[in-house]
Amino acid sequence: MKRTGQRLLTFDRKLGARFVAGTDEAGRGSLAGPLVVAGVLLDYARLKEHKVRPLTYLNDSKQCSAEQREALYHAVLGCAEQVSVRVIPAGDIDRNGLHRSNLAGLRAMLHALTPPAEACLVDGFRLGPTAPEHTAVIDGDTKSAAIAAASIIAKVTRDRLMRRLDALYPAYGFARHVGYITPGHSAVVRERGPSAVHRLSFQALCYR
Repeated sequence: MKRTGQRLLTFDRKLGARFVAGTDEAGRGSLAGPLVVAGVLLDYARLKEHKVRPLTYLNDSKQCSAEQREALYHAVLGCAEQVSVRVIPAGDIDRNGLHRSNLAGLRAMLHALTPPAEACLVDGFRLGPTAPEHTAVIDGDTKSAAIAAASIIAKVTRDRLMRRLDALYPAYGFARHVGYITPGHSAVVRERGPSAVHRLSFQALCYR
C-alpha cells in the first residue's frame, strides 16, 4: 500500500490554518440504502510525530480495500479533533432529491465543525451562501487529508449499515454490492420488487 498520507497532509498544511475541516459522502450513486455524509476536523497543531503516523496510508476510500478502510477508520477516529456523521435514508432522498439531500448533508457537516474550523474543504461541491465559508476541491478525496478522512468515515459507516440491512432484507444481497446496481441486484428487484430501503425516485431499468 502506498504511503499517500503525507502528500494529502501537506495539501492541508499549505492552507496555513490550524483547524481544517473536510467533508465527503458515500452512497451517492447507490440504488438502495442511505446516503452517508461525514465531516472530519483535523488539528494541525497536534498532528505531529507519533500522533500523525496512523494516517501514513490515508487515501481516497475508493482506492483502499475493505480491510485498509477499516484500519484507516480507526486511525482517523484516533487522530481527528472531531468527527461528524449524518445518515440520510432512502425516503428522504426520494422526497427531497439526491442532489439537494447531498448538499444539505455536506452543509450540516461544516456547520457541525465550525468553529473551530478555520478552513473548510468539500469534495467537489459548492454549497451555497448558507454554508460556512468553504473551498470546493475537485477530486478532493485524492488531494486533501481532511476530505480523504471524511470519505473513509462515510464509506465504512455506510458499508456497516448495508451489512445490517442485508440481515433484514437477505434476498437482495446488500452485503455484496452495498446497494449499488449489479446484474444480480437488478434481477432480484425485477423478481421481488424494491424493498423498503430502495430509492424509488431513481430512474432504474429494474423498476420498470
